[in-house]
Amino acid sequence: MSSSPALDALIEALKCLPGVGQKSAQRMALHLIERDQAGARRLADATSNALDKVSHCQRCRNFADSEMCEICANDQRDNKLLCVVESPADVLAIETSGAYQGLYFVLLGRLSPLDGFGPEQLGLEVLETLLDEGHVKEVILATSATIEGDITAQFIADIAHKYDAQTTRLARGIPLGGELEYVDSGTLSRALSGRQQYQT
Repeated sequence: MSSSPALDALIEALKCLPGVGQKSAQRMALHLIERDQAGARRLADATSNALDKVSHCQRCRNFADSEMCEICANDQRDNKLLCVVESPADVLAIETSGAYQGLYFVLLGRLSPLDGFGPEQLGLEVLETLLDEGHVKEVILATSATIEGDITAQFIADIAHKYDAQTTRLARGIPLGGELEYVDSGTLSRALSGRQQYQT
């Protein structure tokens, strides 16, 4: 507890960030107030602007500033390939690898009934609408290498088969139990290029 309630409120607010505890939040808050007030204002403005403008793409459910994200709106992308991922962070990770030029579908989670994530929460009706258009020839299952990720991949593979889309799974260069957003770009690149037919 400092002598400033406003500073205490800032410290508490920073603790909402992943991996940031009391000490880290204190260091960040003091740095912003003491040494980088311009940076603090940029951070506040950027956060406020993002909260006002960023929503989900109506086609792929990735983050977007308009109804359709820049990836879906880019006619240079290969619309025969659809990479299904769990989160927008996974899209960023794959895009950084530079190994993929298709489109995405973001589940915003994975099947986990204990956490309240069933098929309804994953936007699968939107996915089926995409597949029903008939452009997608290959669905790349890029869910995490966890039990829940594998169950989710199997569920989506079953949907893809109804629309005669081939399903592939990222090669297991990704560590078992690993989250896609933490995998380095080189490993992701190899995993994408080494994907294999998904066995149902």
